[in-house]
Amino acid sequence: MGLLIKGGEIVTADARYVADIYAEGETITAIGHDLEVPPGTEVVDATGKYVFPGFIDPHTHIYLPFMGTYAKDTYDTATTAALCGGTTTLIDFCIPEVNEDPWSAVDTWTSKSEGQANMDYTWHMAVTRYDDKVGEALREIVRDRGISSFKVFLAYKGALGIDDASLFSTLSLAKELGVITTAHCENADVVLELQKAFVDAGKLGPEFHEPSRPAWVEAEGTSHFAFMLRATGASGYVVHLSNEDALRRATEAKLQGVDIYVETLIQYLLLDNTYAELPDFEGAKYVMSPPLREKRNQNVLWAALQAGVINTLATDHAPFDTVQKQMGKDNFCLIPNGIPSLEDRVRMAWTHGVATGRLDIHRFVDSCSTAAAKIFGLFPRKGTIALGSDADLVVYDPDWEGAISVETHHMNMDYNPFEGWPVKGRCAAVTVRGQVQVVDGEFTGQKGIGRFIKREPQHF
Repeated sequence: MGLLIKGGEIVTADARYVADIYAEGETITAIGHDLEVPPGTEVVDATGKYVFPGFIDPHTHIYLPFMGTYAKDTYDTATTAALCGGTTTLIDFCIPEVNEDPWSAVDTWTSKSEGQANMDYTWHMAVTRYDDKVGEALREIVRDRGISSFKVFLAYKGALGIDDASLFSTLSLAKELGVITTAHCENADVVLELQKAFVDAGKLGPEFHEPSRPAWVEAEGTSHFAFMLRATGASGYVVHLSNEDALRRATEAKLQGVDIYVETLIQYLLLDNTYAELPDFEGAKYVMSPPLREKRNQNVLWAALQAGVINTLATDHAPFDTVQKQMGKDNFCLIPNGIPSLEDRVRMAWTHGVATGRLDIHRFVDSCSTAAAKIFGLFPRKGTIALGSDADLVVYDPDWEGAISVETHHMNMDYNPFEGWPVKGRCAAVTVRGQVQVVDGEFTGQKGIGRFIKREPQHF
């Protein structure tokens, strides 16, 4: 049975017009006015609403062993929540342990996702060590598994972090294969020294997390990553950039000819370091790395997002509940890092960006969908509304008003960092390859229809 999205205002990264969309066989097959469709076609009335391409979150952690515990969401709960918020494709991270064979990690992530996701997904392949055996496995994974992006950590020394020799080898291989490398940019050695100094001084609360990895530590890590990209000629992508100084370093590198892209997170645009300073250990809910920064950074990040200097808006969804956060009750270094935000990115960006005039509606679509599709080899299958594209569509009702609450969200979490924040608009309908999965903000679709998307290298 086909699907007709009728009478909506279609908005993509570069166009805006009123038309009908017809999808059959999972893809968009017609766009126009008063389309003739076969009897029995499912019709979604989008009159008075926007129709966006399905949104893409390029940075999530669904299955995640981390700091002695595991992220709370599953591929079922996370993709349900994502869909209710308008995200129809996500890019998760497949992260081997330091001494684990990369293929073993691929098998693990496959077992956690296959047949359990309610929307399409793919992965970045993390490199936690590098030797000839790992290099050969990475070649095979790119070729045979269709994973065309790597991830490196310039943080978490002694755990996930890699040294410069491994970083240089990883980037050299990425350049050879046409793979883009994403990077967590901090100076791991300095972070360890600062953490030790705070702990030795008895400064153990969550309010000391940000001072232990200040903005300049992230800026230095960004500069170092950019330098290594320049040394190897590889393409790079800075994940979760949080502050003006780090942004300046990435921008300077781009102006010098480095092929570097920048991502920020919805929480950096809206929350600041004072949240992590809340009393009675409430601040632990807001502990993440890089940390929330001084509020003055927000205007810079919004402006850079609008100007396209920041390419994408993601979440770094890493859900650890209040019980897990208690692991760091006596030492902030042991607080599991991350917050739940996968469900709220789109409507918070709409409410506090588009609706306030800080973010153009086309940049909204681009930063939340199209840019990620282009950077990571999903475009034009994903990230746009065009003939032949997957019928991943979001019918958005801009007139609905409400508030975010743990009582109504779909993430498997006992708190929401945006609790009580007002929101304008919700997803009247969300489709995945032409199948309606969400109606009026609630999951109504079919479980387990999500597919792993193989991608070809895009960067040469």
